[in-house]
Amino acid sequence: MEDDVRAAARASVEAILGHTFKDPALLDLALRHASTADTPLSSNERLEFLGDAVLGMVVCEMVFRRYPALREGDMTKIKSHAVSREMCAVIARKLGLEQHLLLGKGMQGGAAMPASLAAAAFEAVIGALYLDAGFEKAGEFIRPLVTPVVESAAQSGHQQNFKSVLQQHAQQAFGATPAYRTLDEQGPDHSKCFKICVDIGGRRFEGCWGQTKKKAEQEAALAALKELGVVREGAEGELRIVPV
Repeated sequence: MEDDVRAAARASVEAILGHTFKDPALLDLALRHASTADTPLSSNERLEFLGDAVLGMVVCEMVFRRYPALREGDMTKIKSHAVSREMCAVIARKLGLEQHLLLGKGMQGGAAMPASLAAAAFEAVIGALYLDAGFEKAGEFIRPLVTPVVESAAQSGHQQNFKSVLQQHAQQAFGATPAYRTLDEQGPDHSKCFKICVDIGGRRFEGCWGQTKKKAEQEAALAALKELGVVREGAEGELRIVPV
């Protein structure tokens, strides 16, 4: 029965990747979470490490070739956004990769799978694909998935890092550094939400909620940027920095 489940998962993921593995054991390993492995070395953690590097290389080359006028710092911001855990998880879920992970009984069913597991599945299958078929085959799989992310990040000018944009603007426009204040906390210790606002030179902006302090701070920074007219929302909901 377990072999049948593994074979079905392998066939589904091979269809997603567009590649039939010469060494099926590599793909089996990529789908084996540490919660089902006898040791960490028999889980997908090492393939995740390798896949992360391959993904990064593909994205770096793409940014380098597509945007010859960008400086290193701007290229780094685009790359960091495109290979972030959050973005890898989004891609993995769109592909349905996380559905084929072999998980321990304590992690099955019930609550939604953490983003970190979905991201790990994406990176691990990239590592397996690279070992089985080489860098170019891995690149053929990766490029169509990350191209929209890279293009959006390059066009937006913010790469979703609104705190960085606000800090730069505040220092240039007001000679002040933004300070973040926690206004409220709600929920149990293991699942708290935070309401945070930003203060610039004594001017307090709208408070925003987030599932983590980091996310709440990003939302608060975005709210301040909108109020200051630095960021505007386009017709399709995209966010763009307005030169000031």
